[in-house]
Amino acid sequence: MSVNILVVDDEEDIRNMLNRHLSLLDYMVETAANGKEAVELLQRKRIDIVITDLLMPEMNGIELLEFIHEDSPMIHTIAITGYVTLDNALSCMRLGADNIIFKPLEDLTELEDSVKSVEGKMKIWQKKLRELRGMKPSK
Repeated sequence: MSVNILVVDDEEDIRNMLNRHLSLLDYMVETAANGKEAVELLQRKRIDIVITDLLMPEMNGIELLEFIHEDSPMIHTIAITGYVTLDNALSCMRLGADNIIFKPLEDLTELEDSVKSVEGKMKIWQKKLRELRGMKPSK
């Protein structure tokens, strides 16, 4: 199963670091510098997981999470932020984020674990859907 990840962060160094790291783990990775760019990508490509910063210009991460929650609720989301507040954490939870990870991202273990957890959930659902396709309709 190929997992497509979109990394959204206005800091180019973080985008590049996460792109390299996740690519080395055999994920397909796209990047965007803000929520507006992310929405454009989401409308053109199949994305399974969005990893987004919260504090960005043009369209922030909370607004992006709202868009995904409304428009594409099957996409999993992980928030990353250096701007840690209870309001941000609660907004992420309310909008269905699978996790919120605090910057600085010195150790990527928590992010890797979150991505693997989401991938595991996706595999379970894909297995269930394959089973359903093989079932005969009930009369």
